[in-house]
Amino acid sequence: MIGVQAFNQLVDVASRYALAAVPMFVFMGAMLEQSRVAERLFGAMNILLRNLPGGMSQATIMMCAIFAAGTGIVGAVEVLVGLITIPAMMKLGYARSLIAGTICAGGSLGTMIPPSIVVVIYAALAQASIAHLFAAVLIPGALMVLMFMGYILAHALIRPQDLPRGGALDLDTGGDSGTIYIVKALVPPLLLIFAVIGSILAGLASPTEAAGVGCLGVVLLTILYGDFNFSALRKALVTTIEINAMVSLIVAGGTLFAGAFLVHGGNTMVSGFVNGLDWGPNGVIALLLAVLFILGCVLDWVSVVLIAIPIFLPILKSLGIDPVWFGTMAIIVIQTSYLTPPMAPAVFYLRSIAPSEMTYGDMYRGVLPFVAMQVLLLVLVWSFPALATALPKLFFG
Repeated sequence: MIGVQAFNQLVDVASRYALAAVPMFVFMGAMLEQSRVAERLFGAMNILLRNLPGGMSQATIMMCAIFAAGTGIVGAVEVLVGLITIPAMMKLGYARSLIAGTICAGGSLGTMIPPSIVVVIYAALAQASIAHLFAAVLIPGALMVLMFMGYILAHALIRPQDLPRGGALDLDTGGDSGTIYIVKALVPPLLLIFAVIGSILAGLASPTEAAGVGCLGVVLLTILYGDFNFSALRKALVTTIEINAMVSLIVAGGTLFAGAFLVHGGNTMVSGFVNGLDWGPNGVIALLLAVLFILGCVLDWVSVVLIAIPIFLPILKSLGIDPVWFGTMAIIVIQTSYLTPPMAPAVFYLRSIAPSEMTYGDMYRGVLPFVAMQVLLLVLVWSFPALATALPKLFFG
């Protein structure tokens, strides 16, 4: 009987139209990993920002933001960016804690910035519009990038010895001038991002259709840069299958758990407990976000979303809480828990590629200021809901 239920859940997951976008967004990220797009982006950003205080860290954050907008994957961005940027910043003499914090924080942006897979799965489980949630996280995502860069700037002004200025990279520009190199490195990826996110927000394509456009675009991009080969394509396809199989199995398992929980009256029990607290909407929101944060410190984000959201939805509906606004705050909290000790999955990703002289102490000290920036953003979105709701209303009415 259990086997039949598990099989039915797998079939249900595989047939959900909204989740069909997941493997395509994963393929975009996997294909970009096989190319030299990230290396070119870092070179272009370094040329543009290297004379600013903390310019190389600033370039790292901007590269992470652009790359996250082209992949939607958490973890892979951090590893890829770290492999490129750690040697450059270590050579220039950046403080190890600042290097670690910058890469972990930048890598976490894939949680927030569309086409985030976290947003796709959250929306599918919450029975919300993926397009609406993509629009909702745009302003908070942009603010997060600016806050990260603002912290780096402030740190550089207060402790300039931690972030030396300058530091030109040894770039293979192919004989192009700096301006031409920047245009070639930035314009094609930005056009790809605009084609995917812009088509969704303009109502020209569903997220799944836009993901298909993105897959075609990323293949054309690698061909344009001369990075395409069938070996890279094969590796990208294998990575896509592996990640999608993992996500599908976790989603199926989480759906089974949620179904069993609901059948045995768990939802009624939780709703009764929350209503009995008589804390009002703000108190309930604080409680639910705290639960998400605690779960996120010990579980991966997929498990957190699958366990918590089906239980939270009836409570949100009964209190009349805007699911798009709450969803935006929930995604910020999930991103924050990704960086927060003691577990901090971002730290373990970084440990796999960091040099031996970069200790866990360096990494934990490095991420804490960026965690503070995320908490500040959460307070802003809570205090000013229009930060999350203005764009969905503008684009979709």
